[in-house]
Amino acid sequence: MHRRTPAVLASVLAVLAGFLVVTATRANAAAGCSVKYTVASQWPGGFGATVDITNLGDPVGSWSLAFTFAGGQTITQLWNGSVTQSGASVIVRNAAWNGALATGGTAQFGFNGAWTGANPAPAAFALNGVTCTGGVTNPSTSPSAPPAAAKTKIMALGDSITGSPGCWRALLWQKLPADEVDFVGTLPGQGCGFDYDGENEGHGGYLATNVAGQNLLVGWLAATDPDVVLMHFGTNDVWSNLSTSTILAAYTTLVGQMRASNPGMKILVAQIIPMNPSTCAECAQRVVNLNAAIPAWAAGLTTAASPITVVDQWTGFDTATDTYDGVHPNDAGNVKIANRWYPPLAAVLP
Repeated sequence: MHRRTPAVLASVLAVLAGFLVVTATRANAAAGCSVKYTVASQWPGGFGATVDITNLGDPVGSWSLAFTFAGGQTITQLWNGSVTQSGASVIVRNAAWNGALATGGTAQFGFNGAWTGANPAPAAFALNGVTCTGGVTNPSTSPSAPPAAAKTKIMALGDSITGSPGCWRALLWQKLPADEVDFVGTLPGQGCGFDYDGENEGHGGYLATNVAGQNLLVGWLAATDPDVVLMHFGTNDVWSNLSTSTILAAYTTLVGQMRASNPGMKILVAQIIPMNPSTCAECAQRVVNLNAAIPAWAAGLTTAASPITVVDQWTGFDTATDTYDGVHPNDAGNVKIANRWYPPLAAVLP
């Protein structure tokens, strides 16, 4: 147990007694929130805190809470959500199970942090991009400036090629207008050498057939509400010697789940990169067979409202020079993958 001095305890009690209660407003809907920031424990160099959010406005399907640390604190561990921190700026997004907030609904997350010198509470919060101002605002019917366009939410879906660490996502994010796109997912980003919007659904070791059969995507979609899905999926299915028809049937199930979540979903499906693992001599040809069947499969399911675009990630990708193990992309491979995703993704953005 960490020993706390009386002075430190007094500081903690002051924060506990003086928690922030603030209210957010936004255009076109009744909006408001209260936020209670509580430092529950503090010790030299570290502290534990909880944050309680109450939605006072119209119901929301997902949330993100932004705030800034004034004392240089950093979050080292967080639960009941996912966190992105860049310098002093922090954004916490809901977990899969606590995104929906009815009017009067609450959500709580907690974290452990590090501090040096001082540990002041954040001065303000913003809920879903709206600065907390202290009053509940109802919709206005009077003429006003049009609201800023909502960011397009993009989900990258797949296995370890997408998420472990999947630095092609970071390179792709750099090419896009940051004020117009929001990469979403229940998994946090991993280090790629620079700050980027890293949330994703790149689940290492997962098979597309298992994700479809177990309805895992349904929960991920509910938690993140994407507008666009980039899907590079099937490598582990090929490695498991599942047939092309079985993999495509899983793709069909996943597309149905995407459209149930958002009838206007824009879907980009990769012809997956080559693979040549030392333990699977047949895998290279299995990938060729799968990729050859994807265009006809996509043509049979694409609609005007929810188009499916096939993205060729296979052509020009060399497992000898673009992977570090015959399967997973190295730096050169990540550049190629990002460059292939960019044109079709840019084409579906508003």
